[in-house]
Amino acid sequence: MTRGRAYGGAAARRAYGYGAARRAYGYALALALLLTAACTGGGPAPSGVPVSPGGPGDIIVASGRDVTGKGGVRQQLIDAWNARQDKEHTGVHARLVELPGSADEQRSQLLGALQSRGAEYDVVNLDVTWVPEFAAAHLIRPLPDGLIDGDVIKSVASTARWAEKVYAVPFNSDVGLLYYRRDYLERAHIRDTDLSQGVSWQRLRDLTDTIEAPGAPRPRDYEKGWTTQLGPYEGRTVNGVEAFLSAGGGAALTDDRGRYTATVPELTEGVAQLRARAQAAYTLGDAFRSGETESLTDFADGRTAFLRHWPYAYRTLHQSLDEAQVGVAPLPGRAVLGGQNLAVTTQSPGRAAKAEELIGFLTGKESERCLLDAGFAATRESAYQDDGVTCGAARTAGASPSASPPASPSAESADRMPRDDHGRPRYARTILLPALRRAVQRPRTPFYGAFTQTFATELGRLFGEDPPSDAELAAGLDRALRRILPER
Repeated sequence: MTRGRAYGGAAARRAYGYGAARRAYGYALALALLLTAACTGGGPAPSGVPVSPGGPGDIIVASGRDVTGKGGVRQQLIDAWNARQDKEHTGVHARLVELPGSADEQRSQLLGALQSRGAEYDVVNLDVTWVPEFAAAHLIRPLPDGLIDGDVIKSVASTARWAEKVYAVPFNSDVGLLYYRRDYLERAHIRDTDLSQGVSWQRLRDLTDTIEAPGAPRPRDYEKGWTTQLGPYEGRTVNGVEAFLSAGGGAALTDDRGRYTATVPELTEGVAQLRARAQAAYTLGDAFRSGETESLTDFADGRTAFLRHWPYAYRTLHQSLDEAQVGVAPLPGRAVLGGQNLAVTTQSPGRAAKAEELIGFLTGKESERCLLDAGFAATRESAYQDDGVTCGAARTAGASPSASPPASPSAESADRMPRDDHGRPRYARTILLPALRRAVQRPRTPFYGAFTQTFATELGRLFGEDPPSDAELAAGLDRALRRILPER
């Protein structure tokens, strides 16, 4: 089976944007599920995930793993909302179901469960790239525009719409950041070890050359300049999109309707940019097999001086490293926007109104401040800038003080994350918020599953033993993307 046909070939592309698109997409999606399950090893219905609510009034929220740990901030916010329901005697509770596996596996599980109605989910926490897919397949319902107000960061708010309708509400965001070993720079006698104002990729290579200069006191565990997530999964797609959008041609790949727009010359510049970032002389060899966990561990263990990662790494790294050892800065070039949005499923007609109310609470100002304090990237400007907005969602909901989400997001005995005078992560206002405002999206398309698999597979040729030239790889990538994406 060719991947292009599996995800809807020429017929689907011709129908795209017209009445027949829905029928074509439904067929394509069914086949896509089979292919995704085969590729990820996850079946359409996960074992161990409840398929029915715990009570007639329960609202079931399906989500991926909370990076703040067991009993983390998401669960605490749901507990706070439940406390409000108890106080108001509504007889309704929300229950969080965490899906196992990787993000790709979770997507497969959610698609399969919603299409087969094998799990009665009312609210789903979707990766921002999945919103067009779930909306086009009629698995999630349009929401009132008022759920997204002007306080939501503009770039983040744009991830919630598809076909000029709001289908989801931003819950927590994400953006690529640069982490660096400040102590390694000092050891190499580099005077300015504050990179928070931003650096170029060439500057990073120059700094690496200084660290590795003959006679320089090299750190004990140091191996190469930097690491990132170049394993054969979504991490490779993210790194590739960042490189393509940072290149001279700025290949956007698709327009806002999901139609393919890139040219071979633009793709060639993007491939050249990614090749430059992945030079063996500067890149840890394990990066080409690494995901988020592996790359974070390698950096924390001191094997590299630089790391491309997400905001949650800030808190994680500071559990073992202090501010004299590790710093954070904007990612050179363009950084990809990530995160998760909350949506109401179409199979929840009887509880849809309450589900919308729950989403409004979970994405409100105080809740977003709780998420920021816990290490997530909040979606609202006020969480970063309004000192009057505090993590008081639980008390506002009428819960006891002990139920209020703490600044430390997990059961760890000590939270070592640096904070400002108002309790936020210290870098939140000066580095994280500006990075979110400037961030760019991955291609927005109902065929994102096909795109990311094709894109990552084609880029994998760059890291093989006999890589093609930039122009050859770009031409092959262009042909592959034209087979799976509709064109203008």
